[in-house]
Amino acid sequence: MMSSGIDLQTLFPQLQTDDYQITSAATRGYNCHAWAAGEDDAWWSPVNRAGLPIGGYYWPRGVPHDESLPALVQAFRTCGYAPCDTGELEVGLEKIAIYTDHARLPTHTARQLANGQWTSKIGEYQDITHDTLAGLEGQDYGRVACFMSRARTDAQ
Repeated sequence: MMSSGIDLQTLFPQLQTDDYQITSAATRGYNCHAWAAGEDDAWWSPVNRAGLPIGGYYWPRGVPHDESLPALVQAFRTCGYAPCDTGELEVGLEKIAIYTDHARLPTHTARQLANGQWTSKIGEYQDITHDTLAGLEGQDYGRVACFMSRARTDAQ
């Protein structure tokens, strides 16, 4: 699939064997961490970088302003998430998977839907649904390093 000047299967070759769908147009209004937290009106980042959307960024109060895995885990704790062992679907729980690079720095977060699929915001590009977490593993996002869960509040 090609859209918005980016070929997702080139960036993420494992998506070629994953059943994925583009579910939104590209936008710079939010990123994967915000999307995983259930928000689509802020760019979650512990630091304000050049090129972030107008209005800058959002980071939860009381969470260290660093780009580490522990800081991101703490940020998701402010949304009711707690670490868990797996990304397996469990009735009543909404899960997220945090990807890290070779230095264990967070690169991406995906959120599990009630049907077991995953949803991801790909940088400033589209949102997608994908069947597996492995579809996004590779050079850009690294591998899943951490799972978290919270009580599901949506009606799905």
